[in-house]
Amino acid sequence: MPPTPQRSGRAAAFVALGILLSRVAGLARQKLFAHLLGSGLEAAAFSAATRIPNVLQNLLGEGVLSASFIPIYASLRAKGQHDEARRMAGAVFGLLGLLVGVVVGVGLLGAPWLVRVIAPGYTGEAFALTVTLVRIIFPGTGVLVLSAWCLGILNSHKQFFLSYVAPVVWNGAIIVVLLAFRSAPGAEVIVHVAWATVAGSVLQFLVQLPNVLRLLGRFDPRPSVSLPSVIEVLKGFGPAVAARGVVQVSAYVDLALATLVSVRAVSVLTYAQTIALLPISLFGMSIAAAELPEMSADATKSHEEASAALKERLQAGLERMAFFVVPSAVAFLLLGDLLCGVLLESGRFTPKDSRLGWYVLLGSGVALLAQTSGRLFSSTLYAFKDTKTPLRFAALRVTLGVTLGFVSVTWGAQLLGLPSELAVVFLTLTTSVTAWLEMSLLRRAVAARLGGVPSITGRLVRLWGAAFAAGALALAAKVALTSRFGARPQALEEWGGGFLPFPAVPKLEVWRFELSTLATSTALIGVFGVAYFGFTALLGVPQAQAVLRRVLRRR
Repeated sequence: MPPTPQRSGRAAAFVALGILLSRVAGLARQKLFAHLLGSGLEAAAFSAATRIPNVLQNLLGEGVLSASFIPIYASLRAKGQHDEARRMAGAVFGLLGLLVGVVVGVGLLGAPWLVRVIAPGYTGEAFALTVTLVRIIFPGTGVLVLSAWCLGILNSHKQFFLSYVAPVVWNGAIIVVLLAFRSAPGAEVIVHVAWATVAGSVLQFLVQLPNVLRLLGRFDPRPSVSLPSVIEVLKGFGPAVAARGVVQVSAYVDLALATLVSVRAVSVLTYAQTIALLPISLFGMSIAAAELPEMSADATKSHEEASAALKERLQAGLERMAFFVVPSAVAFLLLGDLLCGVLLESGRFTPKDSRLGWYVLLGSGVALLAQTSGRLFSSTLYAFKDTKTPLRFAALRVTLGVTLGFVSVTWGAQLLGLPSELAVVFLTLTTSVTAWLEMSLLRRAVAARLGGVPSITGRLVRLWGAAFAAGALALAAKVALTSRFGARPQALEEWGGGFLPFPAVPKLEVWRFELSTLATSTALIGVFGVAYFGFTALLGVPQAQAVLRRVLRRR
């Protein structure tokens, strides 16, 4: 049995550490942003403005290069064709630079039309401010695409940490500007923040570039399509761009529908999605990213050897993902108000915003396991240079998701007699349903190629049981605090819900305990985490037992 899954496990740990540091910096940025700007017009304009240029980053950046560039580059290096890999990398950089320049120019000129499409509910001051922000941010996003090329090189050489920790400098630039202009009017602050995103993008690219140039040795960035490997990258590039494109349609339709609800709904949705992306990035992206170069090398072997190696990788990766993702989903369900309170609530971000954020997290939590597992199945197909199959499934998911999202946002809250702003929650719920459909289709495609995929059902039963038991313990502690310190009644119209993980029946008065201190909320989340770890260790889950053995050995 080859030891490569263990090696990729260590690589995933480096990816996760880099992502963790960048996400912590991102949460600090969002916390400061929410404190200074809350869920008002400036925050909503910035949310829309960053989404629009991010089309460029998402279409041409990390996801696409992971699907089309890394498998070719890694397989060339696995075959010992280092010069060919080097020439191909330079040619792809040149082509990417040309394409980015054209798209940035179009974005700058077409900003007003883009805003009308992405944020149809914006008028007057909100529309004008969003257009200004888009024109500032667009060039910086183009630099982030080139930064994603650096990530592809570093990952292929199994140097994962730097590429995933690099966004810390991007977040740092914004934090510095927020602190420097914290006393300025909101509209002035947000313009300075937009310029900070550009500076941060340049810094993120520059911190990776020296290592990339050292690994390549010689670097010729002239665009070229004469190399067979470049042509092979371009063949996968088109379907990969299309796949990312249809996914972006879903994200931007969600934003457009949220603008029809209220500017507050847009802001809270953006803040909550930052939290929801944490487990996807830490435990989905890290494992899928670390496995892709190894899978690409395995895919060059004979069919039987490749199938055996990839099945082993899939089982190890799925089990590692599930160990962390399952409790994250349960925490979103049962403790979402605490998470929003700890990470976001202060200044202009109020307890009412935290409760709406909790309901958004509830919908997002349903999709966590599907979204993370789907990334690993997609990486398996990318390793075989198959970018068309994920495209078909993504297109189906988006088509269904857009349809369901429009129907649910338009009529869902009204039919259930809920406050209108809760309509934004239905966006995350429909995304969750379609994510499970896409993951199931990807799993079937991988099974057809490999002759089956490993099942981790038994492991999942233990993990879900441990997570809900830990959640029940944390809720019991919350109820005990409520009994000790008292509670106050709130009607649903004031975003009641207490420790209930769902909106109460209309007009029903419920009891909500205000956890007023950071220490109390953190302690309850800690109770959940420690209990989950203890329960999984007792149930014989290897990941928990391995850590427990290390702790006991040190003692």
